[in-house]
Amino acid sequence: MNGWPTQPVIYEVNTAVWLDELSRNAGRRTTLADVSARDWDAITLPGIDAVWLMGVWRRSPAGLALADADPELRRTFRAALPDLRPTDVVGSPYCVREYVVDDAFGGPAELAVARSVLADRGVRLVLDYVPNHVAPDHPWVMDRPDLFVLGEPRDVRAQPRGWLEMSGRILARGRDPYFPPWPDVVQLNAYSPALRAATADTLADIADQCDGIRCDMAMLVTNRVFGTTWGEWVGPAPAEEFWPAVIGRLRDRHPDTVLVAETYWDLERTLQEQGFTFCYDKRLHDHVVEQDPAAMREALRADRAYQSRLVRFLENHDEPRIVGRLPASAERAAAVAIATVPGATLWHEGQFEGRRVRPSVFLSRRPDEPVDSGLVEWHARLLATVAGHRVRRGVWRLLEPVGWPDNQSCRNLLAWCWLSADGAPRHLVVINFSARPAQARIPLDWPDLPGRGWRLADLLGDAVFDRDGDELADSGLYVALVPWQVHLFSVEPTDGVAQP
Repeated sequence: MNGWPTQPVIYEVNTAVWLDELSRNAGRRTTLADVSARDWDAITLPGIDAVWLMGVWRRSPAGLALADADPELRRTFRAALPDLRPTDVVGSPYCVREYVVDDAFGGPAELAVARSVLADRGVRLVLDYVPNHVAPDHPWVMDRPDLFVLGEPRDVRAQPRGWLEMSGRILARGRDPYFPPWPDVVQLNAYSPALRAATADTLADIADQCDGIRCDMAMLVTNRVFGTTWGEWVGPAPAEEFWPAVIGRLRDRHPDTVLVAETYWDLERTLQEQGFTFCYDKRLHDHVVEQDPAAMREALRADRAYQSRLVRFLENHDEPRIVGRLPASAERAAAVAIATVPGATLWHEGQFEGRRVRPSVFLSRRPDEPVDSGLVEWHARLLATVAGHRVRRGVWRLLEPVGWPDNQSCRNLLAWCWLSADGAPRHLVVINFSARPAQARIPLDWPDLPGRGWRLADLLGDAVFDRDGDELADSGLYVALVPWQVHLFSVEPTDGVAQP
């Protein structure tokens, strides 16, 4: 599908876990072509623009054996799934043996069926790519040693956990510069021209099968980060960066494929400039989890062009479940925030239901947990409201709540507005992101305020307020919110001058 919205809403699904649950519920094996219309409906709620089927590619038996022998990984498996069975451990979806849809999910033909089913609902399909490493039994390991970081016997002696001896070669295990090597993958050489060409071909093959690609740990193959990690073994950096070289080739075949970069370490703007459509916004996520409205506000001061190409999220398969990190009311306030700021929005399957356990990506099963039906309904309403009322349309502005010398609770308030140029209702969001009551005046510099009455209707509640435009223009909107309270206002003029 072409025609991606400029600010898409993406829903991440752990494919192995999802199909396992559908299989157990149906009492038979369920693959992608067997998923019922009802089950597709459950992950394509109104307001969802794309589904990310995380982990569809063929997993590695060799990688699974290496991971299964790792005591620390085994501990994480049992922590998430106390009744762990051998069949529950299927290997990491980021230890890719081949970029071919795994037979366990129905293979390439059934992925095509799933894409068609989603397209019929107006929903796009997102798949993964891992640029930094592959499984030790990936065909390239035997056929293309020029694509890898290679070592010598002394490297194995110096760091045995960092290197793997295979078929007379010594290959580096995949890693980033700040953590120990991953036990189940081998490191690609991002400086290699041959790898860059192979990556472009692989991405193009993936883009034949989907509408968007999420690139795992995309910053690891930038020249600076890769050189920091592997300079001793790979030599000087090439003149051209990895991603511009690769994405330039991809665009020849797929000009409209959306590319999403998982990135950290303040490299979001760099990867936007190197060709990615969207980049993760881990900074805002962390400020939300820290319950720091001042830091959230500061992050939202960034220029609109930059923010519109960030992915806002509260959780994903790499982050702990948000239910265990924020109070219930704070979680809802945070959800309204990420749903109404510029950029793409990412929701994680299980988040709406209030799941607390985040199973390892190595597992195909997760524990049964009670569903919070009220939370499910609330999220469905939030998504439908933001989409149905076209909240994120027009010009976005961050607003600055103002307090009084003896009352600075305004510092806990977040506020912004969306202004449309075509006469449609404008929208105003006010959030008390704290456990204390807060009051403030919110200056509104809308030139058409004076001489009219204005009605503010809360789209997530029942409150309706009529306000005088002259007062709004002069003093701003007075607000008083209880802890974690949220207003998502539709703002429209009324006939005459409303009473305060």
